[in-house]
Amino acid sequence: MGKRLYGLSLASVIGMGLVLLMGALVTKTGSGDGCGTDWPLCNGKFVPAYTIESMIEYSHRFVSGIVGLLVLGAAVATYVWLRHSREAMLFAFGALFFTVLQAILGALAVIFPQSDAVMALHFGFSLVAFATSLLLAVGIRTGAYVPQRAKASIPTGSAPAKNTREVLNITAGMRKWIWGATIYSYIVVYVGAFVRHTESSGGCLGWPLCNGEVVPALDGATGIAFAHRVAAVLLFVVIAIIAYKASRPEGSSRLLRAASNWALLLTVLQIFSGASVVWTLASDWYLLTALLHVVLVSGLFGVLCYMSVLAWRSARPAGSPDRSA
Repeated sequence: MGKRLYGLSLASVIGMGLVLLMGALVTKTGSGDGCGTDWPLCNGKFVPAYTIESMIEYSHRFVSGIVGLLVLGAAVATYVWLRHSREAMLFAFGALFFTVLQAILGALAVIFPQSDAVMALHFGFSLVAFATSLLLAVGIRTGAYVPQRAKASIPTGSAPAKNTREVLNITAGMRKWIWGATIYSYIVVYVGAFVRHTESSGGCLGWPLCNGEVVPALDGATGIAFAHRVAAVLLFVVIAIIAYKASRPEGSSRLLRAASNWALLLTVLQIFSGASVVWTLASDWYLLTALLHVVLVSGLFGVLCYMSVLAWRSARPAGSPDRSA
């Protein structure tokens, strides 16, 4: 059952990643109105007439529905096999909750026009659903959640399998840095989604300068795009500090050092991918660079959420069965 549960959770992660990409594709191609104001039908039909916009929008709906079933299946399987683990239950049903929430928000956006600020939340909720699905899959894969039946068969005092669990010694100060960076990264992502939905990507032409200036006139699309750039740079600084602290001998665990290095790498890559979005605004490469930016940002948020979970586990009382990773 362990392999099947992991397979189901992994399929949910891949599916949620695909939903994120397709949602960005809908926004970038202006296909949000491809099915009119009908939902769940598309222009009054179960199978819509073939137009690029309608097929992109309807494909996004179809894939979201399939992924929703996968997430539901993973939540039910988690309840059956891992309901003794509060952490596994939190991630499984958290993924289900945010998957349903983003679907409802998407449906409301079709039927009732929503503001750009609300639509940016649609991407944010999808990202949280992806992250919680990822955390569930990682927990199952690393053996953090041992099925109750298997746990009962392990002799008292037996050590966990080698390399599957590691004692976490993360200081209170480091935990605050990690949790703060994760929350702040969500704000940066939200601002980025707001840039996309307000079509403000062209507000700052050129990179690293904005319209040829270090600090441009902060109005309209320029102000929105520039705010996102500044927020991204500050996120890089915060994650660089975390990576430095984790690299010191007394810093923390091996897992946190590796995760912080990945977070730093992904932060650098997403900054340059954001620059490539600006550089390709008027070319055929724009859609590809925009989707790559979404992939990197999603990966970065997933890694930061994993680091937050490690910090959360380390904060539990000594002797707690979930204190190690």
